[in-house]
Amino acid sequence: MDSLALGADLEPEPVVDAHSTVTLHVNGEPTTLTVDHRTTVLETLRESFGLTGAKKGCDHGQCGACTVLVEGRRVNSCLLLAVAQDGATITTVEGLADGGSLHTVQRAFVERDALQCGFCTPGQICSAVGMLREAADGHPSHVTRPDAAATRPEAATGPVALDADEIRERMSGNLCRCGAYPRIVEAIEDVIE
Repeated sequence: MDSLALGADLEPEPVVDAHSTVTLHVNGEPTTLTVDHRTTVLETLRESFGLTGAKKGCDHGQCGACTVLVEGRRVNSCLLLAVAQDGATITTVEGLADGGSLHTVQRAFVERDALQCGFCTPGQICSAVGMLREAADGHPSHVTRPDAAATRPEAATGPVALDADEIRERMSGNLCRCGAYPRIVEAIEDVIE
């Protein structure tokens, strides 16, 4: 018997249109809104808040163009459901500046001309801010020397030294089609110094 014929008399399942009310603290402002359960943080930021810095590049969490900070940690906002972030603090590239003053990473990107077309720049900047915090908190990367803790006991809980190799590794989740990588690394090095 044909497998299609077996299911011919079945009714299709109804589409569930589930929504929930959440409060998101975006760039310091708490906002309560109703979101579809399938809506991502990226879609919510762009469509509900009008914050277009984070971009939909690949929609698979592979390019980093959508990177924002959630509770101070860098995340790919295209992979996070907004309904799961109820009460979360979200910082976008638009929220990094302090009034009229650019964040130090933003300023370094401008001074080093660490961009070309600018599509990936907001994600690169948010990722750099998060990466600097991770290193300051002592989180190792793939290229962090394993003997660093053995030679410096404080390294197990202290900051990780960031050289160009560390920066490149930690920023490897953010792609730049234009190839501005050397200037991006230089900009981040400027912030460290």
